Amino acid sequence: MNDLLGLTALSLIALSAVWQIVYLLRQQQVADKVSPWLLLGGGVLLFTLTVLRSIAISFPAVTNTYEALVFFAAALCVVAFVLRMVAKNPVALRVSLFGATIIALAVAMISSSPLVPKDIQPPIPALQSIWLVMHVTLAFVGESFFAVAFIAAVSYLFTKDQTKRVAIDRIVYTTTVIGYPIFTAGALVFGMIWANFAWGSYWSWDPKETWALITFLVYTAYLHTRIIMKIDGTVSAILAAVGFVFTVFTFAGVNFLLSGLHSYG
Repeated sequence: MNDLLGLTALSLIALSAVWQIVYLLRQQQVADKVSPWLLLGGGVLLFTLTVLRSIAISFPAVTNTYEALVFFAAALCVVAFVLRMVAKNPVALRVSLFGATIIALAVAMISSSPLVPKDIQPPIPALQSIWLVMHVTLAFVGESFFAVAFIAAVSYLFTKDQTKRVAIDRIVYTTTVIGYPIFTAGALVFGMIWANFAWGSYWSWDPKETWALITFLVYTAYLHTRIIMKIDGTVSAILAAVGFVFTVFTFAGVNFLLSGLHSYG
């Protein structure tokens, strides 16, 4: 059942990406009304997979690499869908949503690969904490908004048309403003509470903690330059792009390149 759900979700996300490519190649500026629902279907199936694994281990299934990847892909799909549904200018958003779809597809494919163990096992005692669940889920939801901001920021840097740049810059700003407090609550606040529960210390300068802090500071710099210093444009786009690169390194790079207290995660 888990394999079937994962494969079906992967297929829906891939189909959504293909459908979006068709619209991106069109000359007419027409909003795509089908691919967001395909993306939502993929996200719902991935969340269903998370629920089934949670029932099997009697704890929210977000405590190992496979479960984290599944949840992140699901969150990306749902966040992209919601942004598309509330967008006043869905045409301006479509490149960003296509990029988010590709990221979700890549994450789902990695989770389905033989490189990621999929054994259903109860988490070790240090991971059996509601604070960890809040830490992981909110961090990934915030990072889902950052993913959309990243694609929009890269798009901004390669766009010459000033009218389009204004619309894209607004997407970068809006998604970062939404993602920032969610990420901060999950990655830092609940992360520190869980660290104290698991290790007896709120902060240990563990590599993943340190890089989460660096990521937070980059996005803080982005908001500071936008809101306080009134600087937008290229500087803002670069900061948003760098912030997501650090986000990816915090999740994946630290796990493979640096050892620390999060190694079992």
